[in-house]
Amino acid sequence: MSTTLKRVHGFLAEFDSVQDLYHAAEHVRDAGYQRWDVHTPFPIHGMDHAMGVKRSKLPYFVFFGGMTGTCVAFTLQTLTQTTFWSDIGFGFLQTLAETYPTVVQAKPTHIWTLPAFFPVMFELTILFSAFTVLFGLLSMIGLPRLNHPLFVSKRFAKFSDDGFFVCIEARDPKFSQEGTKSFLEKLGGKNIELVEDDI
Repeated sequence: MSTTLKRVHGFLAEFDSVQDLYHAAEHVRDAGYQRWDVHTPFPIHGMDHAMGVKRSKLPYFVFFGGMTGTCVAFTLQTLTQTTFWSDIGFGFLQTLAETYPTVVQAKPTHIWTLPAFFPVMFELTILFSAFTVLFGLLSMIGLPRLNHPLFVSKRFAKFSDDGFFVCIEARDPKFSQEGTKSFLEKLGGKNIELVEDDI
């Protein structure tokens, strides 16, 4: 006989319509819950506001990722193609510049030939920004994840068809089995289900 240990993931409540779900989200937000989400078969206009979702921090990460790419490209090119480093006292780096100078139409190879550096700076800015978006987004939303506890619920399959759900997670500081369940009942939630996850 095998015993599977389980932990509570949270309460899942179903609502009849978009309006009911929208108003329920407002009440959950006003009640101070922080670890919760809504699940719908289509995007609902204004749901972010109803949930109190703040603006994502991802654009800030992307900006600094892009600036890192620009700096890396500039440093790489000045190290290998200009006399800038020897001019400011880093003579040991001059050998790199002398090894791979880029002389275009007899133009000088120094730091003021920036237009020649723009293509590589642009490309690395885009590359670093793209990687920051990809890995930053995945880390912020907790992916990759092979399975989610809500998939255990048979009713939850309706969310991709005609179901509207609110899930309040057990890791929320305000969560309690009796209090959260009665709260969802007061909001008009139906088929309230305690979702458990295998440890």
